[in-house]
Amino acid sequence: MNIHSSKYKCTECGKCFQNKKVLTEHRRRHSGEKPFECTVCSKRFTTKPDLVVHSRIHSGEKPYKCHLCDKAFSVSNNLNTHIRVHTGEKPYKCSVCDKSFSMSSNLLRHKRHVHSNRRPYDCRYCGKLFKTICDLKLHVRIHTGAKPYSCSHCSECFRWLDKFKRHLLKSHSEGTWFTCHICEKKFTKSRDLKDHIRRHEGVKPYVCCECSMSFCTSCEMKCHMLRHSDIKHFCCGSCGKYFKRKSTVKWHFKQCPGRCSNNLVHLFIND
Repeated sequence: MNIHSSKYKCTECGKCFQNKKVLTEHRRRHSGEKPFECTVCSKRFTTKPDLVVHSRIHSGEKPYKCHLCDKAFSVSNNLNTHIRVHTGEKPYKCSVCDKSFSMSSNLLRHKRHVHSNRRPYDCRYCGKLFKTICDLKLHVRIHTGAKPYSCSHCSECFRWLDKFKRHLLKSHSEGTWFTCHICEKKFTKSRDLKDHIRRHEGVKPYVCCECSMSFCTSCEMKCHMLRHSDIKHFCCGSCGKYFKRKSTVKWHFKQCPGRCSNNLVHLFIND
């Protein structure tokens, strides 16, 4: 593609393409036209290749197979990313802390959560700010009471996937425990086990960019960084006053003149 000059030029953005077909497909991005429809679920797509990839969700077809293990994928890009699990390749490096990632999306998520204070998404119930729309959607469940995870064994429902998995393991022996080889403590998530083992080994990979203190987990570092920040994420559901820490807003709530039992839910915020 040549963005400077070509016979096939987009009148919307000025990009140029090597043939009319590619230009036509590109123009649909601007117009929103989606002429290709899935015969199973009626979802529509801009290009035929996009429809072909989508149709594999219904057919279960996974033509891209890993030559190092038994896993297979419906999209070639997913296979390329998976192979890095075997090779250990992490080509996406953070320019701030030199941490590396196997996927560009993980790098972007890391920068947003660890190195950025921008929080463009706010909760309409309590005003708390979030870095991603996904974090906001999870938080809103606290206010709505939604519990989307239902146990097929006993019909108990859960708000969080972590709690649901823990229930399956403890109550119905469904799933896999992750056990520490040093003290035999058990965890429901491999990530929690890795964090735990760091405590045995004394490894602290998360470093504060303000004062160079190091921590075992990213959560501990984020909590520490509140000392350096003036941002207040926690809101009293009664008077609207903001605080840096959840513990402070809970203490404030007990003495708040506008305290109402209906507003208590505003305090229990998922970090």
